[in-house]
Amino acid sequence: MHDAVLSAVIVVAALLPPPVPVFQPTGTPATVLVLLPVVVLPLRKRWPLPTLIACLTLFGLAALTGTLSPGAGLATAVATFQVTTRSTRAPGLVVGGLAAAALMAISVPVTIGSVFDPRVLQFGLLVAFATAAGDGARSHRAYIVAITERAERAERTREAEARRRVTEERLRIARDLHDAVAHQIAVISLNAGAATSAIDTKPQKAKDALVTIRSAARTVLAEIGDLLNMLRSDDDGPAAETGGPQPGLERLDELVERFAEAGLDVTVRREGDLAGASGTVGVVGYRVVQEALTNAHKHGAGHRAHVLVEADAGFVTVTVTNPRPTAAGTAVGHPGPGHGLTGLHERVASVRGTLHAGPTLGGWEMVARLPLPKQDAA
Repeated sequence: MHDAVLSAVIVVAALLPPPVPVFQPTGTPATVLVLLPVVVLPLRKRWPLPTLIACLTLFGLAALTGTLSPGAGLATAVATFQVTTRSTRAPGLVVGGLAAAALMAISVPVTIGSVFDPRVLQFGLLVAFATAAGDGARSHRAYIVAITERAERAERTREAEARRRVTEERLRIARDLHDAVAHQIAVISLNAGAATSAIDTKPQKAKDALVTIRSAARTVLAEIGDLLNMLRSDDDGPAAETGGPQPGLERLDELVERFAEAGLDVTVRREGDLAGASGTVGVVGYRVVQEALTNAHKHGAGHRAHVLVEADAGFVTVTVTNPRPTAAGTAVGHPGPGHGLTGLHERVASVRGTLHAGPTLGGWEMVARLPLPKQDAA
């Protein structure tokens, strides 16, 4: 459609009697030359620069016959526009400037006057306008492409962020569920074994074990209920994000007392000023002790463990040790690569701390080094 309109305009400009005689072709060769741009111009979309050169050549040949063809000048401007839109800014402007200068230079001998003759300037201005319009169209197209890519990149970023948040939430729920269940289930399992072995010979011991099982079952049901309430809550506040208030190192004695009721003898030693070990650091420290004592209860020997919590130089260090079994061929008392240690590593990493768990001389040791917040470290 555009090519048909341009062809019609070029034909009308070439054959319509103009107000300036020099624009009118004289003779058949000149008429053919001013009409040939109609044939050449449709090729500009595939070969823009050769088309521009061909239009300039036809304009120059027509000028040799004494004709300044407005149609050929218009075809040159259209070809220049195409070249400018298909190239980068600097080459497009250079080509446009050269095309305008070439048209003006070709027009000077025909007008036999100054380069500032209006008949000379009009062709140069026409090509210059086409160059500016082509550069503007190219810039607009590049702008549209840029904002489209930016929007697509932002959409991909939002999707990636959403997936990351879902993954983090899933891991957090898994950690919270493990913290809520693992210890109590271990207590239930151990006491169930004790009750089974003592029910005939030591009824009172079996009864005590069943009482402990009942208490642990109630505790785990309450903790699971709290977790489910948090998951069903629509609240987006801090409490919803963390599952409500969580125990910290200030409740270490309560934790040790529960393990003592389950049959684990735990000694605790504190060193340094632990006032700064609160908030997230305190929660992570509490979970380290909980996981370590649970593993000591399940896998350790002697039913005893030692907890050391010390604050020094901007860090709080939690160390839990327990003896390993002394029977020959018995595996070292450690939990192995389970979900508890995996979740614990994630918790410690979330506060930029370090965690080490492994065998030590005569036992098993878990050490977590947690950095205190700067205001507390000071």
